[in-house]
Amino acid sequence: MDLEKPSAARPAAQAEGCLAVAIRIPVRIVVLVLVVPVRMAWDALVVGGRFLRDTLLRPLGRALGRALGWLARALFVWPWVALWRYVLLPVGAALARLGQVLLVVPAVWLYRTVLTPLGHALARVARGTGALLGWLFSGAVAALLWFLGGVVTAVDRVLGGVAAVWRHVYAWLFTPVGHAVAWLLKGVGTVLAAVAIGAYTVLAWLARYLLVVPAVWLYTWVLAPVGRAVGFLAGWFARIVRMIFVGIGAALYWTARVLLVLPALVVWRRILVPAGRALAVVAREVGEALGHAWRVAGYVSLAVGRFLARLFRWTFVEPARWAYRTVLTPVGHAVRDLVLKPAAEAARAVRRTARQALEAARESAWQARADFRRMLFGTPPEPQPLAGREPAAGETRTLGSSTTALMKD
Repeated sequence: MDLEKPSAARPAAQAEGCLAVAIRIPVRIVVLVLVVPVRMAWDALVVGGRFLRDTLLRPLGRALGRALGWLARALFVWPWVALWRYVLLPVGAALARLGQVLLVVPAVWLYRTVLTPLGHALARVARGTGALLGWLFSGAVAALLWFLGGVVTAVDRVLGGVAAVWRHVYAWLFTPVGHAVAWLLKGVGTVLAAVAIGAYTVLAWLARYLLVVPAVWLYTWVLAPVGRAVGFLAGWFARIVRMIFVGIGAALYWTARVLLVLPALVVWRRILVPAGRALAVVAREVGEALGHAWRVAGYVSLAVGRFLARLFRWTFVEPARWAYRTVLTPVGHAVRDLVLKPAAEAARAVRRTARQALEAARESAWQARADFRRMLFGTPPEPQPLAGREPAAGETRTLGSSTTALMKD
């Protein structure tokens, strides 16, 4: 029978190979036999671990945490708090008071009685000095401006005379000389241009027929045919070399294909792929069998655990409950009513008697001490009541009488 429902990832219509069908049931049986003890041991360890965690480790951890917290506070927090409260704060307050007395109060007194009047006097002196310096600076600036105005007027007159002389010299001397020099330079430039054009024409004709024409003839009739022949020979050589390398490459390709590729392809297709598919099927079935066996083992372990729990309950819990309800509870009530309550009443009576005896002994000791003091020092005087505090029974308090609380004296 099939131990697992068909999964959604593998439809029922999909055909399975004979290998999967052949190995499924044996593998699941073997895996179930091997996994059930492991799952039961695992569940037992989980239950034991949870019980140990809830009953021992968690309370121990809380207690250890509290102890470590208290120890940390005792070692690191409380000394610093005590140092801050009882050392640093009083010392700081004392230093602040000392600083106020030694620094702030003298500084305030010095500022109010010395520096403020001195500053006011210096400010008045500075204002007077500034006004005097401003008046002097204004007079000096006015005198300097008057002097500079005179100098500028004289310089302007001198420059006007120089400009008039320069205009006459330029009109009657430099202008004719410049015209003559320009006419002379124009003639010389015309002669030099004619000589340069002639020399350029001669040099261009010589360069054409001595350099350009022989170079063109050499390129057309010598270099071009030689280059074409060299190119043709290089092309044929390249074709021959390429044919040689193509033949060698084809030979190496077919040799490698026949000796390496085709055998490897045959091994891959005929051996490795079927073996891999078989291993994949086996691995898939083993994995599915492990999952199915782990779930089945969980149900088995749950059933065994419930059976053991019920057995423990029927064997120990129910008898213990019955014994507690039917035997221990009546016995406990009887012991409480017949033994514990009378013993408690007797203990309370003894405690009450002892308290009364102690009070009587204390009163006796007080009385003996009072008698001894009276014997040594005598009887102390009785306190006299103050008169006029309250009016008589027939009298009333009035604003005009002296029997009121405010006017009794």
